Amino acid sequence: MATCWCPIVGDGFSVKRFLPRGLFGRSLIIIVAPIVILQAIIAYVFFERDIDTTTRRLARDVAADMALLVALEDSHTSPDRERLRALSARQLNYRIRFQPGDNIAPFRGKLTSTIDLALDDILEQRIGADRDFRTARIGDDFEIRVDVKDGVLAVLVPRDRVTVSKPDIFILWMVGSSLLLMGIAILFLRNQVRPIERLARAADSFGKGRAVPDFKPYGATEVRRAAQAFITMRDRLERHVTQCTEMLAGVSHDLKTPLTRLKLALAMMEGDPETGPMRADIAEMEHMLDEYLAFARGEGGEESTVTDLGEMVRDTAAAAAKARQRNGITVTAPDHIDVSVKRAGLRRVLANLLDNALKHGTQVAVTLTQVNRVVEIAVEDNGPGIAPDRHEEAFRPFRRLDQGRNLQSGGSGLGLAIARDIARAHGGDILLDKSALGGLKAIVRLPV
Repeated sequence: MATCWCPIVGDGFSVKRFLPRGLFGRSLIIIVAPIVILQAIIAYVFFERDIDTTTRRLARDVAADMALLVALEDSHTSPDRERLRALSARQLNYRIRFQPGDNIAPFRGKLTSTIDLALDDILEQRIGADRDFRTARIGDDFEIRVDVKDGVLAVLVPRDRVTVSKPDIFILWMVGSSLLLMGIAILFLRNQVRPIERLARAADSFGKGRAVPDFKPYGATEVRRAAQAFITMRDRLERHVTQCTEMLAGVSHDLKTPLTRLKLALAMMEGDPETGPMRADIAEMEHMLDEYLAFARGEGGEESTVTDLGEMVRDTAAAAAKARQRNGITVTAPDHIDVSVKRAGLRRVLANLLDNALKHGTQVAVTLTQVNRVVEIAVEDNGPGIAPDRHEEAFRPFRRLDQGRNLQSGGSGLGLAIARDIARAHGGDILLDKSALGGLKAIVRLPV
C-alpha cells in the first residue's frame, strides 16, 4: 500500500482513510477532481453572477414598466385610463386589471426578493415614497399589485420577463458533458491500469512459488519495461535454482558413493562392539547430508498443485504419530481448504514441526484454520518451550539452543531453517509463540 500525501486534519483525523486504496480509484480522482472543481466554479459564476445580474436587470425593467403604468393611472381620467390599459397590455404583453376602491395594507417587513427590491427602488425614484405594493407567484407567472389614486392596479407578468428562463438546460448540458468526459476517462484509465494489475498478480503468484507461464508485457511503454524486467528476473531466478539443483544432485551422488561403500564394508564385517558406533556415525552422516542438501535446494524444483490442506494435515499427523509410536496427537482440520502449494515441501514442514513437538511433549495438537485470505496451521505441545527472546534464534541455520527444549537436538540444526525457507517460498512464514498447552506453538501461515 503506497503512502498518501494527504495531510492530517485535526486530532487523529486523516483524509487518507477516505481515499481509494487502488491505483485505478486514485487515478480516477486525479481526473475527476479537477472536472468537479471546474464545474463548481462555472456554476458559481453562472448562477451567482450572470444569472443574478440578468435577473436584476429584468426585474428593474419590469419595475420601470410598473412605474409607467402607475403614473398613467394617476395622471389620466377614467376613459383615457381604460384605453391606455388596453394599449399597454398589447404592447407589453401583460394582463392588466384595475380593482377600484381596493387598497393594499402597508408592508412592515423586510423586502428580500429581487423583484420586490427593484419595485421599491424604481417606484420611489419615479412615483414617490410610501407606495404600497405586493408580489405573488400565480402558476409560472408573477402578479404585481400596486396602489393607485382610486384603487389597486393588478398586473400579471410572464415569468420570462422577470427571471432567466430555463437555467435547467444549462445544468443538464454541464452535467451531461461531465459524465461523458468521466466515462471516456474511465475507459482509458481501465485500459492503462489493467496491465499494472496483471503485473502485480504475476509478481504475487511468483512470490508464492507458483508458475506464471502465460504472462506477457503489454500496455504503456513504462509498464512494458517493468513487465520485461520482471520476466528477466524470473528467468534468472529459475535458472539459478535449476543450476543449484543440478549441481547439488551431482554433489549428493559423489558424497553418498563413499558412504555406501563404507556401509557395505561394515555390513560384511562381523558384528562387534566397535562396528556399532561406526554404523551409527554413518547413518548420522547420511541424515546430516540429506538435511544440508534439502536446505540448499529449498524444494525449488517442485511444481505447485492445488491441495486439500485438511487431508494433508491429517495424513502427516498420522504418519508422524506412527513413526514415533505415539497416539497423543489431536487434529482439528476441516475439509475442502484447497490451496496451491508444493505438496512435498509443505509435508516436510509439517513433519518437521510434528516431530519436534512429539520429541519434547507428551500432548500435541494440530489446528488448521482459514481467516479471509490466510491459512494457519498451528502445531502445539506441552513441552518445556522456548523463551520468547530466543524464538528467532531457533530459525538460524546450524544453531542449536542450549536449553532443555532444543528444537534442533539430534540433528544438524537445519530443521526449522528448512521449514521457514519452504514456508516463505510459498509467500508465507512460520512464527513461534506460547502454547495454551504450556509448551511451544509453531504457526505456519500461508496465503490462499
